Amino acid sequence: MTRGGRKDDSEGPERKCIVSGEVGPKFGLIRFVAAPDGTVLPDLLGKLPGRGFWVTSTREALDRAAAKGLFSRAARAKVTPPAELADLIEAMLAKRVVELLSLARKAGLAVTGYEKVKGWLVDGSAKVLIQASDGSDRGKAKLRPPAKTGLFIGCLTGQEIGLAFGRESAIHGALAAGGLSDRVVEEAARLAGLRGGVAGQHDGGETAGEDTKTV
Repeated sequence: MTRGGRKDDSEGPERKCIVSGEVGPKFGLIRFVAAPDGTVLPDLLGKLPGRGFWVTSTREALDRAAAKGLFSRAARAKVTPPAELADLIEAMLAKRVVELLSLARKAGLAVTGYEKVKGWLVDGSAKVLIQASDGSDRGKAKLRPPAKTGLFIGCLTGQEIGLAFGRESAIHGALAAGGLSDRVVEEAARLAGLRGGVAGQHDGGETAGEDTKTV
């Protein structure tokens, strides 16, 4: 597996970033389409009609695409991206990750709370460890990602994790294996690109460990 918990990059469709010109897996990029009114629409679900153009999920790439008129070049027409594009995409991705995590909870694929998470890690139920980016390093260091997968999500705040579990805040969470969990990992990787600098990677502090795959 690669960083972010996904299978080898050679698996799955690839797309070309209009900023870097590099070709990579779809899950590391954001799709956009041009609306009839000349605005640029982010398409996180990849389902909007029309010719899509792709940008790597980092602030640097999104800011450059907007500032250099690269959306218009890709669309072959004059189009206008939304103001504060990177902030908009980050907010959209954060909302999506929280929603998917909430669905995983309702499906019995996610738990929160130190003791429950520790239990899943000990008995092998956990596929992914989730810890709040604003939690204390000392507290987070008590738990480590599953030995079999090394998967770790560290790009969500305590408030965002709490929201997914119907709480005011939460520091620890865990995901079991399942389709919903895979979607949480992939979307979190894109969010981490905006919050951590590189898509599919995030600084998990002491908890991540040297060989840990993080998002």
